Amino acid sequence: MLKEKFLKFISNPKIIFGIYLVVSLISAVAKYFRGPIAYNNYLLFKNVFLSSLRSENIFQQHQDLFFDSNHYGVFFGVLIAPFALLPDWLGMPLWNVANAFVFVFALSKLPISNIKKSFVAWLCLQEFITAALSVQFNIALTGLLVLSMVYIYEKKETKSALAILIGFFVKLYGIVGLSGFFFIKNKWKFILSFAVIFLVFLILPMLYSSPHFGLQSYQDWYISLSGKNIENESLTSMQDFSLMGIVRRVLGDATISNLYFLIPGVIIFALPYLRIKQYKEVAFQLMILCSTLLFIVLFSSSSESPTFIIAVTGVMIWFIIQKEKTPFVIFLLIFVLILTCFSTSDLFPKNIKQLYIKKYSLKALPCVFVWFRIIYELMVKNFRKDYSLN
Repeated sequence: MLKEKFLKFISNPKIIFGIYLVVSLISAVAKYFRGPIAYNNYLLFKNVFLSSLRSENIFQQHQDLFFDSNHYGVFFGVLIAPFALLPDWLGMPLWNVANAFVFVFALSKLPISNIKKSFVAWLCLQEFITAALSVQFNIALTGLLVLSMVYIYEKKETKSALAILIGFFVKLYGIVGLSGFFFIKNKWKFILSFAVIFLVFLILPMLYSSPHFGLQSYQDWYISLSGKNIENESLTSMQDFSLMGIVRRVLGDATISNLYFLIPGVIIFALPYLRIKQYKEVAFQLMILCSTLLFIVLFSSSSESPTFIIAVTGVMIWFIIQKEKTPFVIFLLIFVLILTCFSTSDLFPKNIKQLYIKKYSLKALPCVFVWFRIIYELMVKNFRKDYSLN
């Protein structure tokens, strides 16, 4: 009886999703009481909107305000505006809760049983905490990417286009939501919706700044991202937790180009699309989503520890829909939980984190193995027989 009550408790979506919202709130409040240095990211984010109001370059570094430079698009000001107008003690917790809400809402919409949704959420919790403590947009971005595929499954093409473009105009990553394009039933409706929303988002920031400032900001964004990529590829940055980063740091050569990985990576990523007969299978669509969530992290030099909420969500959806959880599949899950999810926590000694995890980008290593495993499954599995959504 006690066991049944426990299982019922942990499989209740309302319980786990409630925990997510509480964690996001506590994380932000804790950051606030540690002072502005601790919530530097939020100060940077709100300044995107405030600088836009003054038509100031949103990518400039303001040492008197925050200690980093912005790399989000000018459209981000539209999203952060309601929070930026509030005092930090209120705006920042609400911002974190809003991100968490998008994430848990997306998980709740997955076309799998409630108990599977709950276990996906439980398995993602540690990585969610890491992202929530950084007060970043990655949590909401993960939700948007999931929703972009879910809405395709639900035949809600306009909502799918909306989710993709919010992510794209903030962080460019969102464009990979187009990985579900071949599963869309009404492609013309999607294309038209995509074009209209694109124009609206392009213009929207200009309504509270100016057309000249808006267009200039998109040019400045390109310059900002180009410079950031060079910084990320240094062997000592807090970014480049990627497949390329592992190779660059193990070999000690920062000059190794991303193209050596991106070109074959895109080809490998695209191979499963040759299995046209599997397109109608929901499990196949979900596995493409998992591959996408991992790909954008593993093949980006901008990937850092808080970014891995995106990749880990892909891992956990992949694991939970496996009908037969073989010893190797379970090993991969444990590998991810230990080296990806907990390697940056206090469970690992500081010297281990500095001398090995960070130095060699090892946080990404388990996800690399899982991504190749997903590609293998996408190429050979029968998605009607080998996966369970209930």
